[in-house]
Amino acid sequence: MIFTAQRRRAAAVVFLVGVVAVATGCTSAAPAPRQNPSAGVGDVTEAITLSPELTHLHGLQLSADRTLLAGTHTGLAAITPAGATTAVGTSDDDLMGLSGIPGTDVVFASGHPGRSSSAPNPLGLRASTDGGRTWQDRSLVGEVDFHVLAADEGLLIGSDGGARLLISTDAGHTWSAGAQLVPRTLAISADGIWAATEDGIVWRSTDGGRSFARIAAPTIALLAGSGSALWAIDADGYAWQHFENRPWLKHSWIGAPHALTVAPDGLAYAASTTQLWVLQPLT
Repeated sequence: MIFTAQRRRAAAVVFLVGVVAVATGCTSAAPAPRQNPSAGVGDVTEAITLSPELTHLHGLQLSADRTLLAGTHTGLAAITPAGATTAVGTSDDDLMGLSGIPGTDVVFASGHPGRSSSAPNPLGLRASTDGGRTWQDRSLVGEVDFHVLAADEGLLIGSDGGARLLISTDAGHTWSAGAQLVPRTLAISADGIWAATEDGIVWRSTDGGRSFARIAAPTIALLAGSGSALWAIDADGYAWQHFENRPWLKHSWIGAPHALTVAPDGLAYAASTTQLWVLQPLT
């Protein structure tokens, strides 16, 4: 076919646009691509703006009445479905490693004392049975700062950045050494204990955290689980779900949240210091 001069110019423009797109996609240092948060194969809310925004975000937990709780640099905050944030209780402690028993008011946290506190530093493990309104020292006070923590009934597994995980089978009263692993994120589901390391590799334990095996999975930045449901956020900002004995399913793109939690019914919540997303499980 013989092109006219106009068609040649149009073809050249298309070629140049394609070259730019390929070059952009090959830049490894680029941040996660900006995409429509609702794009993908699953249902996700549009990003809900938090007001006021949070001061850091170290973990999320869903209480018995489905209040979303956020561990922050200045205490615990509640997040409404509309994105309004309010302080919970009077503690201004820096709550690291926030976790809890899904769907209950039992919450666990670690971290550092706030300005109004005279508690030892680090806090060790603290526990609340009223959704974070009050806290009690549970163990390891002045000894451990759990930056990563996961809980399910009496089982807790955490990391303070040391060479080995710490495991408790009595709701955090006593601890023993677990596998040699330094996780970026931890989760517990019916399939076992899950971990992802800083390189995004996913590991699973079926013996209570004493040993882990590498699992074929996307490159993961965040994990959270409840019952048979496991959710993850990958390095490119996509959500994934993994239900018991099923393959990984790619969900929607939401960007780079700082924390993730899963409700007993499989619904997932992800948040940054400024935004909240609600992810509906695929069926």
